[in-house]
Amino acid sequence: MRMVSGVLALSMAAATGAVQAQNVADSISQALKEGTAEANFRYRYEYVNQEDAGKESHASTLRSRLTWTSGTAYGVRGRLEVDNVSSIGTDRYNSTVNGKPLYAAVPDPVGTDINQAWLSYTLDQAELTYGRQRINHGNQRFLGGVGWRQNEQTYDAARITAKPMDGVTLDYSYIWRVHTIFGADSPNARRDGDIHAFLGTWAVAPGHTLAAYGYLMDFDDFVALSNVTYGVDYRGRWADLVDVQLAVAQQSDTGDSPKDYDALYYLASVAGNLGPVRALLGYEVLGSDSGDAAFITPLATLHAFQGFTDKFLVTPDDGIRNLYLTLSGKVGAVGLSAGYHQFKADNGGADYGDEINVTVTVPVMSNVSAMLKAARYNADDFGADTDKVWLMLTAGF
Repeated sequence: MRMVSGVLALSMAAATGAVQAQNVADSISQALKEGTAEANFRYRYEYVNQEDAGKESHASTLRSRLTWTSGTAYGVRGRLEVDNVSSIGTDRYNSTVNGKPLYAAVPDPVGTDINQAWLSYTLDQAELTYGRQRINHGNQRFLGGVGWRQNEQTYDAARITAKPMDGVTLDYSYIWRVHTIFGADSPNARRDGDIHAFLGTWAVAPGHTLAAYGYLMDFDDFVALSNVTYGVDYRGRWADLVDVQLAVAQQSDTGDSPKDYDALYYLASVAGNLGPVRALLGYEVLGSDSGDAAFITPLATLHAFQGFTDKFLVTPDDGIRNLYLTLSGKVGAVGLSAGYHQFKADNGGADYGDEINVTVTVPVMSNVSAMLKAARYNADDFGADTDKVWLMLTAGF
């Protein structure tokens, strides 16, 4: 009798295991069936006339992006994204790897890359993501994807985001490899190291948010970029009329950095509507430590800050003071904006130069948009006079 009972128990356990295995297989199969595919195409013509470059650049490139995202099974989902950048028509530009150093730089190298490949697990109010992924912190002033360039910057990382209570979000990433915008053929294609990135945000009241962040970047090879940065950022709307942002951060060297410095960052901006026009006035300082070294942001989306001509992708040792004004609005469905930047040294107060820029965005169809952008940098004590023009067409399906 005991033998019969044992056989029955084993049989039931085997049957239960088989059912559970089948349920798991069915759930995974269903998640794969529920996967979604997207395609995005971005054509861009970029013209650069830089006084100290031998030749004007004419870059005509197309970025084709295919993205597949699975459904969810047992809290797990995945994403695979592939980008291809190809040259169309003219390639008279220096992509930094195409052997054309006499032309002005346009860092959009051709090639195919796996942009993202990750798995995530969601449990209650927390999500863990592992693999190659896009990580954008806030407005990407310190950590972002450099989405303006055709080859996006992504990260091999383990990331956890959590919402432990209403109004509070915590975001921590351990990054061991940065895949830069320069493409697989570049010696700058990737940056390995031990990188810890933390961002905590707290909605302290309606319309008011306080953020605290910390970045420890210890690079294996690009050791001069190694730094430790801590800061806070406040954003608030007052009287439903004026938007204010205040930020301050402190940075010092770390790891094997050959630099020995401490530098401050601070920002103050105010924005509001003047009739149909929105005005933004700001003052941002990347400070210098007596001219020996300055505050750096090596993983930022830099094109969004300090002017569209990208003259300050590397912070000068004397630092940067950037006073800027942006005016934006719409005429019908057409978006218009114009900006002005005045750049000075933080140490010594030298006049670096100034930039003016304009942007026009036009929705062509529901999934197609066009952009025309132009910028001019007038050099004084830094860099060279530079003119840039972009024509861009983006379509998503």
